[in-house]
Amino acid sequence: MTESRNDFIRGTLEMLVLRVLDFGPMHGWGISERIQSLSSDALSFSQGSLYPVLARLQSEGLVTTEWARTENNRRAKYYRLTPQGERKLLAEHANWRRLRTAVDWIMEGAG
Repeated sequence: MTESRNDFIRGTLEMLVLRVLDFGPMHGWGISERIQSLSSDALSFSQGSLYPVLARLQSEGLVTTEWARTENNRRAKYYRLTPQGERKLLAEHANWRRLRTAVDWIMEGAG
């Protein structure tokens, strides 16, 4: 993969994580499962891809963390969207809509 494609995928995963956390606090495994479920299994990310993104989002102040018990009574780090994360999600969603529209124009109208 090229560096720009990696950046695109990383940016897309960041946006998806922020969106999933918009539903409420969640632990890493739950985030991964929710993305996979909401995409009807079209999207899945390894824990090795997800946790660096979560760490980056935390370092940028877009999410906060706290330790809590899962539904299976296991201790896990839960991630929560911050107000700054909510603003970032709105901006990224707007950018995504513009990009999707531009790609659709090219794919449907080119030729």
